[in-house]
Amino acid sequence: MSSVLLDVNGIEVIYNHVILVLKGVSLQVPEGRVVALLGGNGAGKTTTLRAVSNLLAGERGEVTKGSIELRGERIERLSTAAMVQRGVIQVMEGRHCFAHLTIEENLLTGAYTRRDGKAAVAATLDKVYTYFPRLKTRRASQAAYTSGGEQQMCAIGRALMCNPKMVLLDEPSMGLAPQIVEEVFEIVRDLNTKERVTFLLAEQNTNIALRYADHGYILESGRIVMEGAAAELRENEDVKEFYLGMGGGDRKSFRDVKSYKRRKRWLA
Repeated sequence: MSSVLLDVNGIEVIYNHVILVLKGVSLQVPEGRVVALLGGNGAGKTTTLRAVSNLLAGERGEVTKGSIELRGERIERLSTAAMVQRGVIQVMEGRHCFAHLTIEENLLTGAYTRRDGKAAVAATLDKVYTYFPRLKTRRASQAAYTSGGEQQMCAIGRALMCNPKMVLLDEPSMGLAPQIVEEVFEIVRDLNTKERVTFLLAEQNTNIALRYADHGYILESGRIVMEGAAAELRENEDVKEFYLGMGGGDRKSFRDVKSYKRRKRWLA
C-alpha cells in the first residue's frame, strides 16, 4: 500500500476576503499514484491545485481553514519556491510557455533551481526528449510557432526538468485535438509507471481522466461530492449520466438527485 504523499484536510479558500470558493475540501494523494480532480468549470479544481502549490496569493486568495500536509509537514504557509524545493511542481492551465524562447530554452528554464551540475541536467533533458520525441524534433523552434499540443508537452517537460516528486497538472486536455489528448495522457501514464512521478490532475474531460487515473474526486461548487477508485467511478450510474454523457433526463447536478443525497448524507 502506498504511503500518503499529500493530505488535504477540510480546507476553505477565500478570494478577496469575501468570495468563498472551497468549502471544506478533503483529499489524499498516495505516493506514486495518479489522482484526478474532476468537475465542471468553476467547481474549484484550479483553486485546489493553487492551494497545494501556494499560488493563491497572486490571485488574492488564501486558505482560511483546514490543513495541507506533504509527507506529514504542514505546507500551507510555505512559499511556492519552497514547494518546488520539496518536489511539487504545478503545470498551469493554458500551456504557459515563454513564447520568444525555443522549445529547448523553455525546457532548460525548468532546471533553474537545480544544483546538481550540467551533466545531470543534460541527462534529464535527454530523458524528457525520450518521453516527448516531438519536442526533440522541434527543439530549435520558437515556442510561439509550435502547436498547442507541442506547447502542452513543453510545459510538462519543463516541470520534469525540476526532477519533481509530484506534478499538479491543470486541465491538460483543454483546447487539444482528441488524438493529442490521448498522447499527452499516455505520457503521463509512462512517467507515473516508469519514473514514479505522482500526479494530481484537474480535468473537465472526465472520460479520459478516469481511464488514466487510479482514483478520482468529483467537485461541485467547492465541495467534494463523490470519490472512489477510477474504475468504480466509471461504472457509477450518476457519473455516467452527469459526467460521461451516458444517460438522459434534465438533471444538472448531483444535488438534484434525492437518492444521491440519501446515500451521501454529509452533503448539505
